[in-house]
This record gives sequence, structure tokens and C-alpha cells, in this order.
Amino acid sequence: MKYRRWLVLLLVSIPVGASYYVYDAISTLKELMQINLGFSSTEYGVVVSFYSFPNTFLLLAVIGGIIVDRFGIKKTGFLFVLSCTLGALLTAYGASDLYRQNGIGYGFMGSFLPEYSPELKMMILGRFLFGLGAETLLVVNNKVIAHWFKGSEIAFAFGLNLVVCRLGTAAALIFSPTFAGSPTGWTLALWVAAIVMFIGLGFFIVYSIADKREKIKTDGEEDRFHMSDIFELLKNRPFIYITLLCLTFYSAVFPFQAFAPDILMNKFGLDIELSGLLTSIIIWGTIIFTPIFGWGVDKYGKRTTLMIWGSAMLIIVHLILSLTSITPYIGMFTLGIAFSLVPAALWPSVPYIVNEKRLGTAYGLMASVQNLGLWGIPILAGIVTDYFNKGITTEMLRDGSGSLDYTFTLLMFAFIGIVALFFSFMLKRSDKKLLSGQLERGNI
Repeated sequence: MKYRRWLVLLLVSIPVGASYYVYDAISTLKELMQINLGFSSTEYGVVVSFYSFPNTFLLLAVIGGIIVDRFGIKKTGFLFVLSCTLGALLTAYGASDLYRQNGIGYGFMGSFLPEYSPELKMMILGRFLFGLGAETLLVVNNKVIAHWFKGSEIAFAFGLNLVVCRLGTAAALIFSPTFAGSPTGWTLALWVAAIVMFIGLGFFIVYSIADKREKIKTDGEEDRFHMSDIFELLKNRPFIYITLLCLTFYSAVFPFQAFAPDILMNKFGLDIELSGLLTSIIIWGTIIFTPIFGWGVDKYGKRTTLMIWGSAMLIIVHLILSLTSITPYIGMFTLGIAFSLVPAALWPSVPYIVNEKRLGTAYGLMASVQNLGLWGIPILAGIVTDYFNKGITTEMLRDGSGSLDYTFTLLMFAFIGIVALFFSFMLKRSDKKLLSGQLERGNI
């Protein structure tokens, strides 16, 4: 069992890493989507944000967490990964010439809401299905890790899990622009993302076979889900603060990451491949530092302290990028460290706040709240960008006679970071008062 859990960790991490690839493959394609599909910055933000719609407004991450607690990992997990795969395929199909040349569904998508293009609506549907599966897949992933590693190397295990996930993001930022520049057309980047997700589905099936002797299940009526469990979570102040920190911190990172390549192209004059490569520095920072910080958390604790430092660094990065002309390499590398500090401490803290039998529900509730930001902030960022660039047209972007000013968009991200810093302080305070400083203590 000692070595088997590391195999389980690898097998459940790869499907999540594949979903990260799919999520970020689109971030380097903003300008190409504007040029080829006629999307505005706001419409691009809508496509990105619809990933979060089912988990924010339909509470499907919460429902998924309840289902995981009630019916187990394998069946529900397979359905979640399958939804990711179908969503990735529809997103690629919606941008393809096969669809645009009156393919299956094109006429139907053009029959309603005529002010929005059929391409936009099909890609929104794809991102909806992808987000429906991806966030609930994270619930499965987190519960498996908590079950196998709580009390020992849990933060290190979460760190290694994040390494695989961030490798998916880094690969998307590096290879997606390359595929987009291929002679076969820019949509190849989206088709490759769909193939990557299909491979992730295969690995989850292998996990289900490999983990057949170890079952994560509930035993007896006292272990079954009750609606009162959610009300108990909502009365748990440390859980509320860590959830709100999750919401604000990730709202200042993932939506920024979706705009970052275009920010670098417009403010610093980088080409699409270099901007994607530079954005990937954020991810390489997390790949290097998250396991190290995770090991430190297991040994020395200081979870809430690390969350405070990570949130403070987040603010500094957005202010530097918005108000100075300092090389973006410094900002991206610093953000990579911040993006290592907070996740390395945040996710492994939840099992010390919530009973293991309700972890699926807790992680699902966190995912739904987090997705409120992942849904709303990309749209808001697109609206802010469009508002302060009213004179910049698609034709100007196409011929290089104009560029977008992202100053106020970045200041918006800095403000969100300030709110994240506030909740990290409140978490530290509630840990001291209600948990006797448990989050600040080490395991090993």
C-alpha cells in the first residue's frame, strides 16, 4: 500500500493535468479568435468564463461532491472525465471550418440569438460541458489524495499532483501557439487539446482498474449525506474563510492567465509564441516550488502564513505589470512563486477543517464558489479592456496599427489580490481562535 498510493496519485493526476491543458490551450488564441471569428474581448471572456457557469449557477460542483460522497469515486469520476472530453471536442468543432461551412448544428445555432454568431454559441456549449466535468473531476481528485495521504505527506502529495496539472498548463502555453501556426490552420491547437483530454479519459479508466481493491465509500446511515452537512459547513468559519480565499486568489490568477499572452503581445510587443512561452514561466515556477513548499508544510506547518505571503506577492505582481515597464520575466516568475505558496498550503488544509466523510461536499462547495470568480472575472476583464480601448478595431489589430491597453484590467486583478490578502489574514485569525493553531503545525 505504501508504494501503491503513489501510483494512484499519478493515475488520478494525469486526467486532471489533461483538463488543465484543455483549459489553457485557448489562452494563447485570443487574437486569432478575434481575427478569424470576429470575437470581441468581451466575447472571448464569455467563452473562457462559461467553463464556470454550470458550477456557479447550477451548483453542479456541489452536487458532484455530494454524488461522490454518496456513490463513490469510479462511476462518478468516469462521467466527469467523459463530460470534459465531449466539451473539448465541441469547443474545437465550433471553431473549425467543418462546422463553419454549414456543418452539423450550424443552422440550429444560427436560428436563435442572431446577435451572437453560431461559432460563439457552439464554443460556449463546449466550454459549458468541459467545465461541468472538470471542476467535479477536481473534487474526485482531491478526495482521493486526502483519503490516501492524510496525516503523512498530504501537502507533498498535493504538490506533486499540482506539478502534473501545471505541466498540462505549461504544455498548452508552449505548444498551443505552435499548433495554431501550422499550415493546416489555427484550429489544430483546439483539436490537439481534445485529443489530450481523450488520453486523460484513458488514464482514469486505468486508475479505476488499478484501485479496485481500495474503495472509498461510506458505511452506515451515519455516514450518508444529509442536507444538514452543508449548513454545518456554512457555519464553519475557517472553512468559509479558506473558501473565500480560494475564490479571490484564483480569480486573480486563472483569468489573468487567460489574458496574459495577449497582454504581453500588446504591452511588450512580443510575438504569439514568445508570449505563450513567457506566460508558462508562471507554471514552471509552480512545478519547481509547489512540491518543495508542500514538503515544508508537512514538516513545519505555517499554512496560513504561506497563504498570506502568496496573496501579498500576487498584488505586487499585478501592480508591477500595470504601472511599470519592468521586464515581465520578473513578474511572471514572482507570480509562479505566489501560485506555489498558496495552493501548497490551501488544499491540504481542508482535511484538517472538514471531516473526511464530507470532503467531497466541501471540495464541491469550494469549487462552486471558486467558479463564481472564474465565470465573472474573465467577462469583467473583457468589459474593462473593451471600455478602455474603444478606438481599437479588429482591423487595427490585424494590420498591427493599433494595440490594446491593459493597465486598468491589471489594476482590477491587483484589487482582487488585496481582497485575497484580507481573507488570508482572517483565516489565520480563525485558526488561532477556533482550531488552536492546527493549520500552523506540521505533520511529520
